[in-house]
Amino acid sequence: GMDGLFVFPLFLCAELEKERDPAYWNAQAKETLQAALRLRPRVHRAKNIILFLGDGMGVSTVSAARILRGQMEGRSGEETVLAMDTFPYLALSKTYSVDKQVADSASTATAYHCGVKANAKTVGLSANAVAYECNTTFGNEVYSVLHRAKAQGKSVGIVTTTRVQHASPAAAYAHSVSRSWYSDADIPSSARRQGCVDIATQLVTNVDIDVILGGGRMYMTPKGTPDPEYPTSSSRKGDRKDKRNLIDVWMKAQQHKSSQYVWHRKQFDEINVKTTDRLLGLFEPKDMRFEVFRNATRDPSIVEMTEKAIQILSKNPKGYFLFVEDEIDHGHHDGIAKLALTEAVMFDRAVQRASRLTRESDTLTVVTADHSHVFTFGGNTPRGNPIFGLAHKKADDRMPFTSILYANGPGYVHVNGTRGNITLVDYYDEEYMQQAAVPLDSETHGGEDVAIYAKGPMAHLFHGVKEQNYIAHAMAYAACIPPYTDCPPHPPASTGHTHTLSGLLLCLASLLWILFR
Repeated sequence: GMDGLFVFPLFLCAELEKERDPAYWNAQAKETLQAALRLRPRVHRAKNIILFLGDGMGVSTVSAARILRGQMEGRSGEETVLAMDTFPYLALSKTYSVDKQVADSASTATAYHCGVKANAKTVGLSANAVAYECNTTFGNEVYSVLHRAKAQGKSVGIVTTTRVQHASPAAAYAHSVSRSWYSDADIPSSARRQGCVDIATQLVTNVDIDVILGGGRMYMTPKGTPDPEYPTSSSRKGDRKDKRNLIDVWMKAQQHKSSQYVWHRKQFDEINVKTTDRLLGLFEPKDMRFEVFRNATRDPSIVEMTEKAIQILSKNPKGYFLFVEDEIDHGHHDGIAKLALTEAVMFDRAVQRASRLTRESDTLTVVTADHSHVFTFGGNTPRGNPIFGLAHKKADDRMPFTSILYANGPGYVHVNGTRGNITLVDYYDEEYMQQAAVPLDSETHGGEDVAIYAKGPMAHLFHGVKEQNYIAHAMAYAACIPPYTDCPPHPPASTGHTHTLSGLLLCLASLLWILFR
């Protein structure tokens, strides 16, 4: 809380003392320079691909999350290095879609999953498809890297903190003119008559996805099915009109494999990754809860879901494709920075955990965002200023302001023609809504470029300013996934063994020489 912040300045003095000496900066820069000079692109084929998607994670969000992570660990924050900050290759992604200057999560997901820019609201379809017009679906399908990786014999997985039928994961397996057709109950009857299929059905029928972890139980079960976690809630019941249980459909799809379905943290923890081939975990009826409000006894975190997914998928000798999404976006739409930035910190921890569980020599890891938000922090704040704190000078209206602000959204609250005086509220609260310049019930996406961070085989393909749909092509090329067949070479035989082998042979040769000379 706020009391903890008064020890900050004392701690800061010691921390920043060394920064007054030019030697500190020169030594740090020299180390960075040496590392840059040693950097060599890995020009061989990637066995595995992990695509991390921070939904709504613009550059301003990353910078603020970096400071938050450092302050959570008791430092001033700005000098903190996030896991994604350590990735050697960096590019910018242009996020506009075919019909929108400022894009949504559906068209952007189609770009980075399927390699084609699309129209807003549509998933897994080219821009020939028209939102909500069912008959424009057929013949306009585009296929994701996940879909093509599965066809190549790789294992594939999806991890998200939102519902698994949400726009970002949906473009990996579904083709829909509406991102909101989660279950058949969401599809207008005319579209159903024309043959349009809901996203939940496509999740279990289009591609055999080995690991699926997130929310979205209610779209999978027949109308009226009580939710296992909230059995008395009427708003959380199953809502399928076709009376199908899609959890059963997924479970039975691969009889020869060991498949498990879990909906509770305890069952999730008990999964034996060695004996489990396929795992479906649906932890909430709709989206999973914000990290700030997550019930740790009932739901796993993004870090834990990422770890379990990698452990199961990595058993395939042909490798895997894993998509991991954290919905940073929803906190921003609510105009509540603490919800968004806490998600972003957890997302980075998932990136860190994945780095520990994988090898840079065989796994291409890409971290990016689908779009930004109109979120900013500024105000001439001093070093180590609490990220959710106030700027030190009052504004021209003689009232204080927080360093974090939104350009638009629900945080626009004016009283008698002037903005609210926030001295009277706890702006460190979990649900404090930062002030906004323009009133909207939901804050909007931002239109500026977002970053792409990459490491591993062929990561150097991510450099400069690129169109967002390039991401899918660079990943497919790196792992030799169609349409790319003229690919990077396989890595040379793993060096660890050759060293020991040549060492043994040398040893043996000298022994023989000693014995028989």
